[in-house]
Amino acid sequence: MKNIRVLLASRPVGLPTRETWNIETVGQAGPDDGEFLVELEYLSVDPAMRGWIMDRKSYMEPVEIGAVMRAGGVGHIIESRHPDFAVGDCVVGTSGMQKYWISNGKGVVKVDPALVPLQKYLGVLGMPGMTAYFGIQDVGKIRAGDTVLVSGAAGAVGSLVGQIAKIKGCRVIGIAGGEDKCRYLTEELGFDAAIDYKSEPLFPAVHGYCPQGIDVYFDNVGGEALDVALAQLRLNARVVLCGAISQYNATGPVKGPENYLSLLVNRATMQGFIVFDFAAEYPKAAREMGQWLAAGRIKAREHIVEGLETFPETLLMLFDGRNQGKLIIKV
Repeated sequence: MKNIRVLLASRPVGLPTRETWNIETVGQAGPDDGEFLVELEYLSVDPAMRGWIMDRKSYMEPVEIGAVMRAGGVGHIIESRHPDFAVGDCVVGTSGMQKYWISNGKGVVKVDPALVPLQKYLGVLGMPGMTAYFGIQDVGKIRAGDTVLVSGAAGAVGSLVGQIAKIKGCRVIGIAGGEDKCRYLTEELGFDAAIDYKSEPLFPAVHGYCPQGIDVYFDNVGGEALDVALAQLRLNARVVLCGAISQYNATGPVKGPENYLSLLVNRATMQGFIVFDFAAEYPKAAREMGQWLAAGRIKAREHIVEGLETFPETLLMLFDGRNQGKLIIKV
């Protein structure tokens, strides 16, 4: 049995390239006592990966040079020496970017492929779904009647943030790149409006759709979008810092917000969060998200690319906006 693994070869400056990675094929050993072997079927490709390969202080240790790239995966157990996990069980966890995965069960969750397709457990019922659920509700503290602005709104997290806000009675405006993505937000996901940052200046567009100001801004992008949103905050507004994908591949200093004094005059708050902080509450969130999904109250789509070997190029799709939904590799 051979395992295909993606290893970090070097720390990139700017955009990662194929030279950032080594893809190797090695023999796969079986599990020891208390372990099980998973054949992975789908692997998650996430913007957070860019931060994980940087050698700097963060919410978790950086991936080491020569190590398997960190990634979430879902698959089925093909061999087990663990009392709580049986052959045939489907599981999801931090598997690494590889075909086979040996686990001791820590942090691993059993999932049911009869309820939803397995890839959904990496998207709407996985980390992106949990990020949206807790980010907009627990951090953003949305209330019915709020005006909510979401950047990266057509992405795996942003699209769910907007839909949850609509369920909770908010008015939602999304920022996305391109006519197709904006049309998807309004015609399929129920956003009240969408702003195409590629074809219209952000400041007048945000002001036009939010003339009374923004109650909650959910930021996946950073940079200009964050600055524009800060300038349009209402009294007691909340800014949720989830990501800053516009800055991840910067080769110079990160662009910080110039309009931060708006937080002061509007008595607003700006808070960053990491979804893992809410891990104890994942089951509750997954149940509610699953109910909304089954009832058609939220929709989620996946962009699936075939082949583990495509990872170096597939990762770049996140940074030029080519993906249409949650980006996943089919192993």
